[in-house]
Amino acid sequence: MSGHALGFAPHAARPQAELAQNPFNTWHAPDGSLWTAFHRVPDGYLLRFPELVDFAVSADGMRIDAWPAPGASAATVDHLYLNQAVPLALSRQGKLVLHAGAVEVDGGAVAFLGTSGRGKSTLAASFATSGQRFLTDDGLLLQWQGALPVAAPSHPSIRLWEDSQSAVMAAGAPAAPAVDYTSKTRFLAGPQVAYCAEPRPLRALYLLGDAAVAAPYIAPVRPAVALMNLVRNSFLLDIEAHAMLAAHFEDISRLANLPIHHQLDFPRSYAALPEVREAIVRHARGLAP
Repeated sequence: MSGHALGFAPHAARPQAELAQNPFNTWHAPDGSLWTAFHRVPDGYLLRFPELVDFAVSADGMRIDAWPAPGASAATVDHLYLNQAVPLALSRQGKLVLHAGAVEVDGGAVAFLGTSGRGKSTLAASFATSGQRFLTDDGLLLQWQGALPVAAPSHPSIRLWEDSQSAVMAAGAPAAPAVDYTSKTRFLAGPQVAYCAEPRPLRALYLLGDAAVAAPYIAPVRPAVALMNLVRNSFLLDIEAHAMLAAHFEDISRLANLPIHHQLDFPRSYAALPEVREAIVRHARGLAP
């Protein structure tokens, strides 16, 4: 992600020693297994990805140290650093980072907000392989310029499951090395995957639904609905840091009250993607800057 200060120090592999304290928060994978354990340590936080890597994040979110577990590949550490540790560290800097993808349309950004499986990365890749540039496939950093939210570009790659790869990506598109914990492939920006490296003003934020619809459907949503979705889809390292939590809530409340939020439902069919892109572009062009 651009627009932030963050130091990173990788270290040699070490076993994940048992910690004295229990985690104050945990994330779990869809199968119920532990995905991330959040621990407080004297100088900040330790984010443990079992059997993969420990990340130490400074209290101010300005530095990340990484200790891979024995056998974890460098590609795995890099993948988790970019997609998990960095957004969480930025939240400790007071930055607003959302589970959202974003693409450039007519010099502005349109973003797709939603949990894993809603199609953020597939939409971003569909645009990026069809003549428009993507800013991020997830981990959208927003910064304010006056009253205007601005989308910052993230790392120049898009992660896709195998079915999306074959439907969206051209054969031979360059990809990062495989990682240990997922079958997703990280495709690198380049001639086949167009990337926008400059911040863009956020023109629209689409809340991705999962309804079975026959054609793309876009409708405005009330600020209360927007706020609920922003709360659910925010990166936050310490959910018990009350002052920072209050500042974060003020930030997303400010964002929720802008008239840029819309519900987006579309057929979950790869053949429908050109129609979905056309509907999004047409809708975004009809919005006032």
